[in-house]
Amino acid sequence: MEKFSHVDEKGKASMVDVGGKEVQVRSAKASGHIKLSDETLNLIRENLLKKGDVLTVAQIAGINAAKATSSLIPLCHNIVLDHVKVDLYPDEVGIVAESEVQCTGRTGAEMEALTSVSVALMTVYDMCKAVDKMMVIDRVMVTEKTKL
Repeated sequence: MEKFSHVDEKGKASMVDVGGKEVQVRSAKASGHIKLSDETLNLIRENLLKKGDVLTVAQIAGINAAKATSSLIPLCHNIVLDHVKVDLYPDEVGIVAESEVQCTGRTGAEMEALTSVSVALMTVYDMCKAVDKMMVIDRVMVTEKTKL
């Protein structure tokens, strides 16, 4: 088993030093899902929820979340983001969220992509909680990461 990168020789939490790493174009994609009742899904599709346009608000929340990731996750590096894209769309049983984050730097953007998707889905949850008590967020994962 490999050693954890965020633990020092004394077993204490430590931010990884990426200063010696090469600056590269990096990208990460993540996805997730929220299961909804048929009624809630129809309200979203028809834009009839009292709180407004669920998919647009969740998209903006996801973009903002990517930009705030290092403030939320203690040992995550603050990286300059070149691009953030968040898409949300209905499937048969809920809403799928997908994000793509690109940066030019010394560390990857996986945490930003995961945070983006997670907050987008939590926003859907928040906006629908008055009408759906059985929502489930699941399948949040990194689907791709690259560096050039």
